[in-house]
Amino acid sequence: MFTTIFWILAIWFVINVIWMWFQLNNKTLQKTFAWINVAAIIIGFWVYYGVGASHNPGIAGWFIAMNWINIVVACIQFYFGYRSND
Repeated sequence: MFTTIFWILAIWFVINVIWMWFQLNNKTLQKTFAWINVAAIIIGFWVYYGVGASHNPGIAGWFIAMNWINIVVACIQFYFGYRSND
């Protein structure tokens, strides 16, 4: 489960970041991806701490790093999704 969820979240992370940078002015997409990211972050931390990183210590460091970087990406997406164009 640990490795499977890691790869699912890693693929989502790559797709998410690519779409985010090519659609910075699409507020609806930014908001949608930001909220999906919140779910991915919750799932990521739940799996990391719930299942335990001892199941696959080789990717444990990458898993936690991806979770924290995903928080930064979500914050950027919330900014671009909810900013006003005054």
